[in-house]
Amino acid sequence: MDNSELSRLRGLEAMHTLGLLAEYVCVDPDFKPTKSHATRRVHVSAAGAEWEFLVNGPKFYDTRAGAGGGGAIDLVMYVWGVPFKTAIAMLRRAGA
Repeated sequence: MDNSELSRLRGLEAMHTLGLLAEYVCVDPDFKPTKSHATRRVHVSAAGAEWEFLVNGPKFYDTRAGAGGGGAIDLVMYVWGVPFKTAIAMLRRAGA
């Protein structure tokens, strides 16, 4: 794995990452963002749990836990509870 692959994975949009790996992703059509018009609220079923995220580009925020991060690697580590190398392997297998 080289730095260019890491940069590419870190730059992937959160919606794209969730679309590749989550069982269910639904954008809330009634959500009205207050800061950035690009922010979306999504309901997700993944890793045996239900999640509600605010996403904007590669950034994600778990509204229930009050935590978030940025990039596909961080998102996979956060949702699936896996270490860094496993997250990269999952993304590769998913075709990210």
